[in-house]
Amino acid sequence: MKIIFRILFLLMFAIVLTTIIAYARGYRFDLENRSLKSTGIIAATSNPKAAKIYVNGELKGVTDTNLTLPPDNYLIEIKKEGYTGWNKKINLKGELVINVDPVLFPVNPSLSPLTNLGIIKAIPTDDGDKIVLIASGSAYLFDAGKKTLPFFPPLNKIVDLSLLPNIIDFNEVKVTFSPDQKQAIFETEQNSYLLSLEEINLNPLEVTLSKEALFEAWQNEKNKNTIKILETFPKDFDKIASSSFEIISFSPNETKVLYKAKNNTELPLMINPPLISTNQTLEERSIMKDVIYVYDRKEDKNFPVLQPNLKWYYDSRHFVVEEEKKISIVDYDDTNKQTIYSGPFESYFFNPTSDGKIIVLTNLNSQINELPDLYLVGIR
Repeated sequence: MKIIFRILFLLMFAIVLTTIIAYARGYRFDLENRSLKSTGIIAATSNPKAAKIYVNGELKGVTDTNLTLPPDNYLIEIKKEGYTGWNKKINLKGELVINVDPVLFPVNPSLSPLTNLGIIKAIPTDDGDKIVLIASGSAYLFDAGKKTLPFFPPLNKIVDLSLLPNIIDFNEVKVTFSPDQKQAIFETEQNSYLLSLEEINLNPLEVTLSKEALFEAWQNEKNKNTIKILETFPKDFDKIASSSFEIISFSPNETKVLYKAKNNTELPLMINPPLISTNQTLEERSIMKDVIYVYDRKEDKNFPVLQPNLKWYYDSRHFVVEEEKKISIVDYDDTNKQTIYSGPFESYFFNPTSDGKIIVLTNLNSQINELPDLYLVGIR
């Protein structure tokens, strides 16, 4: 009797366990057809939260939630009043979970002043965390990497422009930063000065005759840093990148790389078999010369990027794009472009901050102010 009881207990345990596993893998019992059917799950989250989820135009709830659906093609839309919308076509397969996690941006962003100098020129460092400001009489360093930027934050003075007597037109100044972003060379066609970005330069060092050697040393250091990052990518990609790609920039978390192809080549699968439940946007592995691409090493995906004038957004999932009379944000796979600012700004300058906002250079009162200033576009 005890043996029978144990057998029945183990049998019931096995049935319950199998049922739990099947349910977790997306299987559901179809009462109408009296059969067990495989389903998939769309895990929908968003920032901000509590956005509405539409599946093929039908409201299915709000984020954050999981939608259990039969295998099929679906149009997923995420909407929230006062924010830009997001949509994507999803091919849902049985037993798989597709993550949908869009970032939505306010349709009416705030605009806050950051400087009141009257800026002749603004040049961000390579990582975007700091901005060199050339104003009347002086050059300053603006720290854009702070988590919270107050109104008119303090500026670090770099140099009195009177100490650079051979530079006449500061609109024409080109600024090149050292790899550690601690030094910069201010140069024109005639003269060049090496300046520290960490202190006031009371005696600027003229490097007109030696700047090329400095540039070469800095470029060698940047190349070493690039090689170190590429070593974290698949070996085959590293080899191809070294010979066929011009690296433009890495994403902030260094898991993606933006590059320009120097010649035609094929990008083989780096992860084989391919991962499941990855980005479903159509990728391109036949690389064409002079086309810009972005490669994601985590998912082994490669997408062409057709947007001009772009910079990485802080989350490594988007690009900030400067277009005619507006600034947009687009998913890194070149989908879901959303306009985030269409007010006035100087077209040559825009800079994402490390907390997800955008800094622009604009003059909101040109009848009184001759020169523009920095403003913070609040989109987060």
